[in-house]
Amino acid sequence: MLDPYGPAAEAVAWTWWAMFGFSAVVLVGVVALWLIGMRRSPAAIPEEKAAIYNRRWIVWGGIVLPCVSIVLLLSFGIPQGKRMLPLPVEGEQPLKVEVIGHQWWWEVRYPESGVVTANQMNLPAGRPLDIHVTSADVIHSFWIPRLGGKIDMIPGRTNVIRLEADRPATHRGQCSEFCGMQHTHMILYSEVQTAEDFADWIRARQQWQAPEPDATTRDLFQRECAACHQVSSLKGSPVQTTDETLLIGPDLGDVASRSHLGAGVLRNEAGAIRRWLSEHQRLKPENRMPSLDHLEDRELDVLADWLETLTP
Repeated sequence: MLDPYGPAAEAVAWTWWAMFGFSAVVLVGVVALWLIGMRRSPAAIPEEKAAIYNRRWIVWGGIVLPCVSIVLLLSFGIPQGKRMLPLPVEGEQPLKVEVIGHQWWWEVRYPESGVVTANQMNLPAGRPLDIHVTSADVIHSFWIPRLGGKIDMIPGRTNVIRLEADRPATHRGQCSEFCGMQHTHMILYSEVQTAEDFADWIRARQQWQAPEPDATTRDLFQRECAACHQVSSLKGSPVQTTDETLLIGPDLGDVASRSHLGAGVLRNEAGAIRRWLSEHQRLKPENRMPSLDHLEDRELDVLADWLETLTP
């Protein structure tokens, strides 16, 4: 959070440092007064003066000081917070990205280009981003610390936050609202690319056609996976659900190209998809993917081999 990679995150960091500095000054002042009070010898004060002194402490310490402090903090914090509001801009318009929280994974959509992915978010550097967030089940919270503030993802409601990354890098995002047992394993990897690389990333997913599965693989996927998943890169194939809003699990159209599986619990290296199919309930207990223990090893191998080809 204190190593910002964009204007929104920089505003958050400066607000934090301002509040930290102000609170440090207040703490030092209060401790100094406390030490002075502890060391002073008791003195006889007439009752009339004691009442005046008490009123002064109440007015200046209990009313004026808190009011001035709040006004100063708000006068600094409100302009900084405006940087994350989706206000009208001149020139190039913000890129719209839709992020839907699920227990416990992220659905990421680029409505302007028709691209859908999961648990990763590719973004262009130097362009404002309007992140539209909502939830498919319980309350989640979207947060990529190095890019800006967090915002709640509430079922039935869409919230919008504006972020911007000023240079290419990879950042870790995290659900920051407790949402169940695997809350800590709800990780979103954000890869910031140059404008040209981002355009290539989008174009690759728009133009790529997933390899057709053979009859055995298609039957396995339809029977074991298609009730929850779709493969959007397999255009016109029956290996898709008829209604994307019914999806329970991630779109698998580019699953083999993602850096991790299970929203961050398993690095997507050689053999990782096969391991996830057989061990997902051990790797991420209580996730909504049913156990596949009833399948034979060769059937899991067939599924894994085809899923590993889904990389634009």
